[in-house]
Amino acid sequence: MLWNAIKTSLHGAIPESEFGLWIKPLECRRHDDGVLELVGPDRFFCAWVEDRYLGLIRTKAAELGEITDVRLQAAATPPLRFESGKGGQLKLPGVTSAGPRLRSLHPAFTFEQFMVGESNLLARSACQALATGDATFGNCLFMNSTTGLGKSHLTQAVVHQVLRSAPSTRLHYLTAQQFSAEMVKGIRTNAMEQFSKKYINDCDMLLVEDVHTLTGKTKTQEELNTILDYLIKSGRRVILTSALPPTKLAGIDDDFRSRMTSGLVTGIESPDYETRARIIRHKLQMHGLGADEDLVGFMAESLQGDVRRMESAIIGIKAKSCLLGAPPDLGMVREVVYGLIGSRADITGEAIRELIGRQFRVSIEDLCSRSRKRSITFPRQLAMYLTRKYTTKSLADIGSLYNRDHSTVLYAIKTITKDMSQQTTVRQQVELLSAKLKN
Repeated sequence: MLWNAIKTSLHGAIPESEFGLWIKPLECRRHDDGVLELVGPDRFFCAWVEDRYLGLIRTKAAELGEITDVRLQAAATPPLRFESGKGGQLKLPGVTSAGPRLRSLHPAFTFEQFMVGESNLLARSACQALATGDATFGNCLFMNSTTGLGKSHLTQAVVHQVLRSAPSTRLHYLTAQQFSAEMVKGIRTNAMEQFSKKYINDCDMLLVEDVHTLTGKTKTQEELNTILDYLIKSGRRVILTSALPPTKLAGIDDDFRSRMTSGLVTGIESPDYETRARIIRHKLQMHGLGADEDLVGFMAESLQGDVRRMESAIIGIKAKSCLLGAPPDLGMVREVVYGLIGSRADITGEAIRELIGRQFRVSIEDLCSRSRKRSITFPRQLAMYLTRKYTTKSLADIGSLYNRDHSTVLYAIKTITKDMSQQTTVRQQVELLSAKLKN
């Protein structure tokens, strides 16, 4: 069958994890008159495949058979219905009122698509364990971080995994605000007994996001506290997320705070340089933009903190690349990135080299020499880091200023980035030099 041959060809063209997640579920509905019609599980799944893989599927189909068109459609399923009074939660077709309560899931928020680094390793491992029923990290997890660092991604990855491997699991996934709104409706309609029963008797796994929004909501805290007490003591799985760590949650009852943190508590930090580079490289490839290491390095250095900012930059780069009909280069990437984080002053690599020489009383000849003395290598690395940060020079161009190759420059950038996160004195030196450059 042609579709099986195409899948075999695709298997060797994309990573195993992506193939199993996005290609394997596709089925061939018909193959005639030069048309190959594929069917995916739902419209969200199909939208993702169409954006990321349909072009490659068409290429493989053209190589293997007389195919002029490949079409992709969602399987015919009853429409999703909103259940009134449940905070806008989606009710899945064929699920009874005692079944799962789920927020809308992002098709890409899976474990396979999550980039692991030192900043999120514990959170990711704990979520993976809870999703598979592994009790290594206990049965209760409190996960906190600022916005855009992956809390929702990991939480939804758990839901995806559970629905895929154990679809009969009675799972409830919602926000704290949705829980509160549902409880208020239960009070108004004298249906609190049914409300409590749903989360106590008809729940194997509870995931509640944004518990920091329960500040000051005493009654909701009491009800959720009672539910958590029963679930945790009976060995049910619980995941809670918050924008703040437990110690900084104001307006939260002490007993409720204690209950929420009775299991593993872990934060997700901003990704380090290496993790940012992996995230950017992966997303560039997914958008068909290649993964030029010079561009990846520039973006990883410039786009620190919020992962959503990286996604926004890559979408902007893709749009600009399509508009101009040209692959992204450093100039294009610089324009998009600086549009997000603000443009920088017209600073030259030579000016930075001179400033470093004056500040550290090192000659330009020494900075360009092969010396490996700490008194020379540290200023040189600082100069390379600042040149990368404040100019549009490529790694190779920066290296030529100091008689080095691009790999040495990349090492210098990584070293200074790491030292800044671990040593206050280095961070202060970089801040002082940056201020001098801007002035």
